[in-house]
Amino acid sequence: MEDINIADLTERIPAIKKAAEQKEQLWLNPLFSLCSEVETDLTGKDIEDAEARLKRFAPLILRLFPETEGRGGIIESELREINCMKEELQQAFSAQIKGRLLLKMDSHLPIAGSVKARGGIYDVLKHAEALAIEGGFIEPEDNYEKLASDEVRSFFELHTIQVGSTGNLALSVGIMGAKLGFKVIAHMSGDAKQWKKDLLRSNGVEIIEYLSDYSHAVQEGRNKSLKNPKSYFVDDENSRELFLGYSVAGRRLKDQLREKSIRVGKGNPLFVYLPCGVGGAPGGITFGLKKIFGPDVHCFFVEPVKACCMLLGMASGLDNGISTEDFGIDCSTQADGLAVGRPSAFIGKLMRPLLSGIYTVNDERLFVFLRLLNKSCEIFIEPSACAAFAGFCGIDGPVFSRYIEKLGIDEENITHIAWATGGSMVPSQFKAEYLNTYFT
Repeated sequence: MEDINIADLTERIPAIKKAAEQKEQLWLNPLFSLCSEVETDLTGKDIEDAEARLKRFAPLILRLFPETEGRGGIIESELREINCMKEELQQAFSAQIKGRLLLKMDSHLPIAGSVKARGGIYDVLKHAEALAIEGGFIEPEDNYEKLASDEVRSFFELHTIQVGSTGNLALSVGIMGAKLGFKVIAHMSGDAKQWKKDLLRSNGVEIIEYLSDYSHAVQEGRNKSLKNPKSYFVDDENSRELFLGYSVAGRRLKDQLREKSIRVGKGNPLFVYLPCGVGGAPGGITFGLKKIFGPDVHCFFVEPVKACCMLLGMASGLDNGISTEDFGIDCSTQADGLAVGRPSAFIGKLMRPLLSGIYTVNDERLFVFLRLLNKSCEIFIEPSACAAFAGFCGIDGPVFSRYIEKLGIDEENITHIAWATGGSMVPSQFKAEYLNTYFT
């Protein structure tokens, strides 16, 4: 990495100064463009191919995971209107929330219980398909249920899948990979929750633990995977396949909005709030949404003040050439799924014209959101996922208002979607612990 003049960046860029001081804020992306054009070889056709692949695998998923029966083996989550939470937020923060508020419940996705089920499972399935076709076990027009045979499982057992993770990505990759027969190794950072490691071990996944952070765990996993010619590394920082798995969400959301008679178009914009760690999941979802809704969707990432790596990378223009560590920020956040110190370079560059802005939020608010949602709507999501509500508590309200005014948007016509990224697999004792976590 090239030398970085931290003092200069802090002095010149107000958002970086606030980030260094670990203050909540809304940073508006000066390179955001309504035209939604981006320099990439990824296209809408790639998203269509990813969705078609997931449909091919649906019979196999249904056989291996009966809990997907309601959607015929398709891994998808509910979109729920939450007026109950809207009222609680308005009262708790003396805020006026105009428009509709919905919750995209990736927190309750089948199999892995988080947004990572989209990208992680897709990446594993794409790899399994390539191996099975090369091995002569299937053709794309076949019924993929045949991949559940003992013969194919024995073939997959000769191969290894490795992943670096703070927890949720390891769950999606580990549970699906092990179910298919792969040897799976998860390289997990020091902030990964013990219950997630225990759950992975119970599914036959080997865990390698590191005292250091997420970036180190990913690098170690990548290095170890390169030494094994039959190992495939699910790369959370750079994977095209993960990204495409996440991006499928945009096409599906369009259908869900139509089912609720919610119109998205000129004068009826969609505002989406996405918790962000390294950036892969929210970046993929943003890309998919932009392909579907174009200038009528406005996406905001949300990061903890103690792990605001994407804001630092995008506001400075240095992407993964800068980290929270450069500013003495240690990523000691209760939002373990977002505890990332260095952003993805791939995502930062791709988001330059697509992303409206980034919120940062402190841990205390996450637990306020968690309790409010549980009390008002009887929905539990983990602290990381609660970051999705940061846009509704008045953080830099005047900045948001200026954004609305500049676009000429009538706030009453906005459909807001808080994207809940994880929570349904949290053991009951930890749910109780989270609900009773208070800051003094």
